[in-house]
Amino acid sequence: MAFYEHVVITRPDISPAQVETFVEELSGFLKEKGAKVGKTEYWGLRNLAYPIKKQRKGHYSLLNIDGPADAVHELERRLRISDDVMRYMTIRVEELSDEPSPVLSRKDRRRD
Repeated sequence: MAFYEHVVITRPDISPAQVETFVEELSGFLKEKGAKVGKTEYWGLRNLAYPIKKQRKGHYSLLNIDGPADAVHELERRLRISDDVMRYMTIRVEELSDEPSPVLSRKDRRRD
């Protein structure tokens, strides 16, 4: 099995609770396919670098996946079909980290 970091950008007009439910559905799907989802992070509603589908913001979410490539391919196929997903990106990594991602750790530094 391989390790993947998967980032999903969903539409800004859905609520954060709906985004969390969507991510839980993705995690459940991956578990059915034999993959393990390590940590999931919700990065919040963030500005996009350029407009996507006439939207300037999007809900960002991160999933750490330990699973077979077939499960990730099927996940990406489902995301292409979904109306709520604006963009996604999957990157294969050597190892998964349990620490907060740089995006979340930067938010924590701003609060201090």
